[in-house]
Amino acid sequence: MKLTDAEVVQKLADLNTDTRRSWQLVDGKLKKQFEFGSFILAFAFMTKVAMLAETLNHHPEWSNVYGRVVIELITHEINAISEKDFILAARIEAMAV
Repeated sequence: MKLTDAEVVQKLADLNTDTRRSWQLVDGKLKKQFEFGSFILAFAFMTKVAMLAETLNHHPEWSNVYGRVVIELITHEINAISEKDFILAARIEAMAV
């Protein structure tokens, strides 16, 4: 179910309570850039996220260049941000620590 703009703003604030977190709302998607010390570390992170995404049946849009991974989340079925996106973002954060 599509979240209202107010719900998205509140959930984004809740997600970003830790100052190291920097999820943003960009072009109607949740977006964050992660930095790792090497391609291998970035790829290992992506592998963990891929396994999680399969488990949740909710898949990110992402890109990888060397140690950088950019993740964008949107619920494609409704072409909007839903609770699924915030659940996945929070779980991704837990993996990135």
